[in-house]
Amino acid sequence: MTTLKNDTFIRALLRQPTEYTPVWLMRQAGRYLPEYNQTRARAGDFLSLCKNPDLATEVTLQPLARFPLDAAILFSDILTIPDAMGLGLYFSQGEGPKFERPLREEWEIRGLTVPDPDVHLRYVMDAVSQIRKALDNSVPLIGFSGSPFTLACYMIEGSSSSDFATVKAMLYQRPELLHHILDINAKTVIAYLNAQIESGAQAIMIFDTWGGALSHAAYHEFSLHYIQQIISGLKREHNGVKIPNIVFTKGGGNWLESIAATGCDAVGLDWAIDIGTARKRIGDKVALQGNLDPSVLFATLDTIRNEVGAVLKSFGHGNGHVFNLGHGISQFTSPENVVAMVDAVHQLSKQYHTK
Repeated sequence: MTTLKNDTFIRALLRQPTEYTPVWLMRQAGRYLPEYNQTRARAGDFLSLCKNPDLATEVTLQPLARFPLDAAILFSDILTIPDAMGLGLYFSQGEGPKFERPLREEWEIRGLTVPDPDVHLRYVMDAVSQIRKALDNSVPLIGFSGSPFTLACYMIEGSSSSDFATVKAMLYQRPELLHHILDINAKTVIAYLNAQIESGAQAIMIFDTWGGALSHAAYHEFSLHYIQQIISGLKREHNGVKIPNIVFTKGGGNWLESIAATGCDAVGLDWAIDIGTARKRIGDKVALQGNLDPSVLFATLDTIRNEVGAVLKSFGHGNGHVFNLGHGISQFTSPENVVAMVDAVHQLSKQYHTK
């Protein structure tokens, strides 16, 4: 068992005392960094970058070289899972992810099987191992997956969608088929995340990006039910060390109590809810992560500092807060503005952690 040099992020997730509020960013290794764009150009395309452990390690470490972040997150993509299932993932220039063989026919859906992560997703595990070694226990490494429903949205639609009409048609017309996909996805995610933990991930995040597109009843039946299965199936310790987990449903503000009841360690918040209100609702059960509007990072340095201060003040005194954006950082963000945000979090949060 090796001790982390900076375990503030892990302690915050476990609602233990910290000297300041830790901070990391969703999509922190990405297109807003010129060095990332150079590495991606060397890789040839996005998918080749994801599947090359050396380059995935390189881009995972890039934001940590620039900013004093309190965690690294594995550079990968949530759609590696359906790609491993044989759906033929590819990325069109300027159009985002697409699948050659989306799930439309019943025989295709019935034939879906759980891929072995150590075989079909070996490149991810190799990247996790390499990143852990390269980090040298400076900060913890976050592993992640998409939620079963979010994965299903891409698998059925064949690409991103503005209304998820095909998914919702299946949900209401043939719910048993969607449940079959979600069951296979949940089993796959459990195996995938546990393999990441075995390979060195020290915290886990589940991205339920599209759960917020569902009705109240449908969210609980088709998204949260399967997230709860995953939480129940995750390794909670590895080599005697606790492995905390975070659940993030974009647009999930109505269901915070239900998300907290899954047994997760932390709930990620988008920017549409006040974090102080969220803390009153569920903060005695779980840690909270979030939730600065990513667009704040287009503002002046003074505005960024003020908005960071407002989030910290709203959460208030005490433990159990991981600072983050309410969604991924925009590709058009200036790295200098990220410096201002991270510094503001570290400086302004200390007053809320006095003993």
